[in-house]
Amino acid sequence: MTDAQKRFCDEYLIDLNATKAYKVAYPNCKKDETARANSSRLLTKANIQEYISKKQKQIEKRTEVTQDMVIKELAKIAFLDIRKLYTENGQLKNIADIDDETAGAISSLETLEEYDGYGDDREKIGDTQKVKLLDKTKALELLGRHLGIFNDKLDVNVKEKEEKKNAISDILNQMQSVDDE
Repeated sequence: MTDAQKRFCDEYLIDLNATKAYKVAYPNCKKDETARANSSRLLTKANIQEYISKKQKQIEKRTEVTQDMVIKELAKIAFLDIRKLYTENGQLKNIADIDDETAGAISSLETLEEYDGYGDDREKIGDTQKVKLLDKTKALELLGRHLGIFNDKLDVNVKEKEEKKNAISDILNQMQSVDDE
């Protein structure tokens, strides 16, 4: 592996942006289209995939954050049932009464004091709690990408496509020869 390829891999591991990583590793490349095409080609090389995989495992071990942990946290956010935040009477639950799964999807809790009247005659009449949840749509998108439901990447595996095409052609030819008999 060349120094530039290693630099590409290390940059890629920062935010998984292959185009950006390519432009850092190969500073003479100015066009995004060229960087995108070349980075896609690099990512198909076995030695590059092996290096990235090895580094990802090292990062996982060092940080003690596993892929499963991240997926579980995203699932908490994505599948939160807002009704879990409320009592049977429709009142917001006390934070201590919210289960861990639901609490994991909350971004922040804010208590706003309510007053009646003006100036020195103001009288506190209660508190209102404001709950901000983490972005459910983004969590679903990330889970979908992880599971391969949403794929906006270009498939550059020509060999595999060619093998499938040949297999389909063989089946069609066999079917035709049976019909001819």
